[in-house]
Amino acid sequence: MSITVAIVGRPNTGKSTLFNRLVGKRLAIVDDAAGVTRDRREGDGSLGDLKFRIIDTAGFDDIALKNLAGRMQQQTKQAVAECDVVLMLIDARAGINPLDRFFAKWLRGQPASTILIANKCEGGGGDSGRLEAFELGLGDPLAISAEHGEGFADLYTVLQPIFDHASKSNKPTTPPELQVAIVGRPNTGKSTLVNQLLKNDRMLTGPEAGITRDSIGIEWQYEGRSLKLIDTAGLRRKARVEAKLEKLSALDTLRAIRYAQVAVVLLDGQQPVERQDITIARQVAAEGRALIIAVNKCDLLLSKKNTKQMLEQRLESSLAQVRGVPIVTLSALTGSGIKELMRVVFSIYQIWNRRITTAQLNTWLADMVEIHPPPLASSGRRTKLRYITQIKSRPPTFAIWVSKPKNIAESYKRYLINGLRESFGLCGVPIRMEFRRGKNPYSTDK
Repeated sequence: MSITVAIVGRPNTGKSTLFNRLVGKRLAIVDDAAGVTRDRREGDGSLGDLKFRIIDTAGFDDIALKNLAGRMQQQTKQAVAECDVVLMLIDARAGINPLDRFFAKWLRGQPASTILIANKCEGGGGDSGRLEAFELGLGDPLAISAEHGEGFADLYTVLQPIFDHASKSNKPTTPPELQVAIVGRPNTGKSTLVNQLLKNDRMLTGPEAGITRDSIGIEWQYEGRSLKLIDTAGLRRKARVEAKLEKLSALDTLRAIRYAQVAVVLLDGQQPVERQDITIARQVAAEGRALIIAVNKCDLLLSKKNTKQMLEQRLESSLAQVRGVPIVTLSALTGSGIKELMRVVFSIYQIWNRRITTAQLNTWLADMVEIHPPPLASSGRRTKLRYITQIKSRPPTFAIWVSKPKNIAESYKRYLINGLRESFGLCGVPIRMEFRRGKNPYSTDK
């Protein structure tokens, strides 16, 4: 990316709507309620032929830093400090208020270029507010409508010379090779873990449950490898989710799982494993992602060994579809266990990508059938398993050609999947298996 653009302004001016418009996706949660965005969210934006990194921020306020709103403001300040261009939004229909003046005064002292944008100008309804915005001292306000996509040609005209200047000195970045999503119930320490990995207070944290609402992706280098960490909102049981924003946050978390390669399900070591923890792990497996169980707050546990053994027993009975899931004990607060977590992340990522040769698989299949042939069908004939091959990885997926696919019982399918897992070390990743009718498709026999 050539430059970084931050969208700032007081609450409810349409910052997240503009962010979604520029990234071309509904990445940021949008709602009529003020203060929906808390952490700063990043994405790959574009406007015509201009490509850039864009940051959506929390609404700015003139408040102390001790409470949650104050910590949100600090995140906005960090975004402005890191960016090349600031897009300051005002609500043209509501007009200028003291917060806009306070914000404009602060931005005039920042090194980044600032473009003043009067949002919600569709149909000429914001003309009076746009004219009033001249008093902010940030130049001519651009009239746009983020929701309706109006006024973006003028924004392109203002941004283009800034991009031309920046592109001469900035080098292109390489995309991350691996995306890791941190998921779990609310208040298990997910944002604290992300901050510990980054060695930076990048994510908003605090004693309040449910601070994180959006799934926030942060590109990161670990020991020379390029990764993307995704901090997500806590997932509660569906029966307990009532508020609209929490439902949107849950959908955003599930989307983050879908696009990650590895998902770390973070548990609170001071609380017993709940059904919701198992449900989240099953959702990860259903999406075909590599799975790691991390037990947080291990520095407060009396016996990490006993906790780990109890968890292994629970997973063995409740998560049979992904046997051998690696379990890591750590402390997101102190950093204990972080190196082990990252070692397991890279290890299970390799397993998730593993390819097994067709020759090895067919030798294995012959042995498995000899040890335990498939049960007899109702006709009294035994189903023949003729050939197996791996048709894809990420996750490992296999196809077996059989004489009668419908006669393969679910129990025999589990037998084969568990055999693959044990024989080829495919622990901690979901395995998918298809049964296809016909002869060996690669046979030379006529």
